[in-house]
Amino acid sequence: MLSLFDPLRQFSFDSLVLRLLLALASGGVIGYGRSKKNCAAGLRTYMLISLGAALSIAITLYEHQMLHSAWAETVAVVGEKFDASRLAAQVVTGIGFLGAGTIIVTKKMSIKGLTTAAGLWTTGIVGLAAGSGFYEGALLGTALVLLTESTLARLGARIRPRPEFALDLLYNDKDALTATMRYCKDKRMSIRNLQIQTLEDGYAAYEATIILRGSIKPYELIEQLSKMPGIVSVSEA
Repeated sequence: MLSLFDPLRQFSFDSLVLRLLLALASGGVIGYGRSKKNCAAGLRTYMLISLGAALSIAITLYEHQMLHSAWAETVAVVGEKFDASRLAAQVVTGIGFLGAGTIIVTKKMSIKGLTTAAGLWTTGIVGLAAGSGFYEGALLGTALVLLTESTLARLGARIRPRPEFALDLLYNDKDALTATMRYCKDKRMSIRNLQIQTLEDGYAAYEATIILRGSIKPYELIEQLSKMPGIVSVSEA
């Protein structure tokens, strides 16, 4: 361990202030990047989780200190029943439930929010490290979380297969479908499947279900296709 932090490893008011500030800063640094990505949990959420975790382990250390000083006489009478890991374990479990609230399953049965949940859980552990005086672990943990959520996020985007999504296309001009397919190919999107049926609705109308794969977001494609001539409506299937 770094000798630089040795004077602050003892539990005191000065070290408590440093531990809570370190936990708050670590959560803020991690949460800032998530806020810029419009994730479910943002800056304040990460800061509060890290701070709360640090404070919980600080309470455990405070209890241990008091049991051997001001509370020593009472302990001698009633006996000591103290488990230093008890409160920290409850924090880890509680953050797990909190992270579960950020996980959603879309109507296409794809899961979103796992990275946010994992980030919340890890930030809580970083807070526990800061609160217990394990400064090296808190700083290194913060750095590794940032590395994982920034640099490795770009790497993951490259190796992850582009997701498929389906569009329901309602049009009253056969040329509109040709123009739609040409537009998708111009955007380097691969058409995986195409189904066409004629609707009886008082006028000539057709419905096509297109399964596409590409980097463009579905709502962006829907917005562009809705502006094309002959297109009645476009929606994600």
